[in-house]
Amino acid sequence: MDCHYCDREAAYAAGHDGVRVGLCERHFRERIEELAESEELQAVRERIDVDRT
Repeated sequence: MDCHYCDREAAYAAGHDGVRVGLCERHFRERIEELAESEELQAVRERIDVDRT
């Protein structure tokens, strides 16, 4: 399987509802970095902190 973003071989693959997408190491790391900085993840962090207190 090739990376969704380039022609490199996928190091990771994810699937949902029968659709599989591969990511090479570089693009996997880029997507993880984007997620770590996303508002969605920040909202989850805030919710977890609220639920713990």
